[in-house]
Amino acid sequence: MEGYKNQNIIVLWFQWHFYQMPALLFSMWKNYLEFSMDFFSAPLLLMTLFSPWRKYHWHYPRAFDIKEYLNTFVSNFFSRILGAICRSFLIVASIVPLVFVFLAGAAVIIGWFLLPLMLIMLAWVFINL
Repeated sequence: MEGYKNQNIIVLWFQWHFYQMPALLFSMWKNYLEFSMDFFSAPLLLMTLFSPWRKYHWHYPRAFDIKEYLNTFVSNFFSRILGAICRSFLIVASIVPLVFVFLAGAAVIIGWFLLPLMLIMLAWVFINL
């Protein structure tokens, strides 16, 4: 606090507006992006894309029976396909909020940097009325 007493208030404002606050905004933007990824668990859905749906898994019979082997194979195959389809829809549904958070964060940061220019232009418009 002692170092700030000797500095010009305009220098302090520039330091706050163009250095300290953007660092905070980028940190907040990163946290929102991470929350969106974690809330919809898109990375986990991608890692388990072809896992059986709701862990429905049939075990193969111990005795050799071709009909039961084929029945189990087809059932497990369709369980995995159903899991992949459902997870694909969930991944696509998680991309929409992620894109919104990304664009909103970019707009906030760009708006923050343009705010002094917009205030100057607004003052200029009111002065010239």
